[in-house]
Amino acid sequence: METFATHSLFSFGHIFMLSLLCFMVRIEASKSKASAIYVFGDSTVDPGNNNYINTAFKSDFPPYGRDLANKSPTGRFSNGKLGTDFIASYLGLKELVPPYLDPNLSDEELMTGVSFASAGSGFDPLTPTLGNVVPISKQMEYFKQYKKRLETKLGRQRTENHMNNALFFISAGTNDFVINYFTLPIRRKSYDVVTYGHFLLQKVKDFIQNLWTEGARKIAFVGLPPMGCLPIMITFNSNNALLERSCVDKYSVVARQHNMVLQHELFLMQLNFSNPHDHGAKISYIDIYGPLVNMIQGHGNFGFDEVDRGCCGSGFIEATFMCNRISHVCSDPSKYVFWDSIHPTEKAYHNLFVANRHILDALVNG
Repeated sequence: METFATHSLFSFGHIFMLSLLCFMVRIEASKSKASAIYVFGDSTVDPGNNNYINTAFKSDFPPYGRDLANKSPTGRFSNGKLGTDFIASYLGLKELVPPYLDPNLSDEELMTGVSFASAGSGFDPLTPTLGNVVPISKQMEYFKQYKKRLETKLGRQRTENHMNNALFFISAGTNDFVINYFTLPIRRKSYDVVTYGHFLLQKVKDFIQNLWTEGARKIAFVGLPPMGCLPIMITFNSNNALLERSCVDKYSVVARQHNMVLQHELFLMQLNFSNPHDHGAKISYIDIYGPLVNMIQGHGNFGFDEVDRGCCGSGFIEATFMCNRISHVCSDPSKYVFWDSIHPTEKAYHNLFVANRHILDALVNG
């Protein structure tokens, strides 16, 4: 009898602790006030929209996606999850942010957010034409189309409330410099690097203004990475790219200067948009430059062995179709900052998310 009683108390204690744990998990998940996540930009946040358009900028084939749960490529330019996937999971919305152009999306998936991003896109209208991808302006059109679809289900007022409480995440601009300005002579004929940056920032402001008009009140904007540290930039801009693979600072300087002006412009927009009726309305800058530099310079501290080449192929030039099913792939992508010659690994994306989590918390729940 004593044994039975002891066993019963032991079992009850386990059940109680398990119930308490489940309750705490529900509380933790419910802390977020985000109704959805909407994503715009380039390959850093494209989960597969380019699968559905006629472009060479695709990644819907191995070895891309090799570390996702189902081991299959989705169109994400990494070995696994993107930063926006970690954000969506953290906010309790979904595990993976789906591409808007997927024709099989359920209403539930659409309701909690989608990505409109397209690999190869940028704010300069010339940039997406180079790869025949979805321009930022078209991504905005898709969003407006999506919003109308939502209004038919929720009604106008509930849709407006939904938008006010959603996280809008924007990551683009690198292609405008790396694929466009630094590579082709077209824009360099009309702009020096500073005036080209101002040209891009005006496009950024116009885009954010349009989002604000459509009801966005929680906007996160990602700055430029250290562009001179991208493996492909090292390969094509070093005197001896095989032996001396260090960051090419003249390109990273452009990113640093652009990010400083960008932060100032976002701050001014925040001031201009602020009014007593928009409680919690905010535009936040997401820094990826600093965290990436930290990973590259202090690689051992973050568990990285390779910081100047990608995991796929030689790691010097491979990306998109050049990183494919016959490419050599490193045995452990978590030891690499970069998956291919341009894009971070899942581990690096997770580190970027962690580095900015406090900003996202303040933006969504502030």
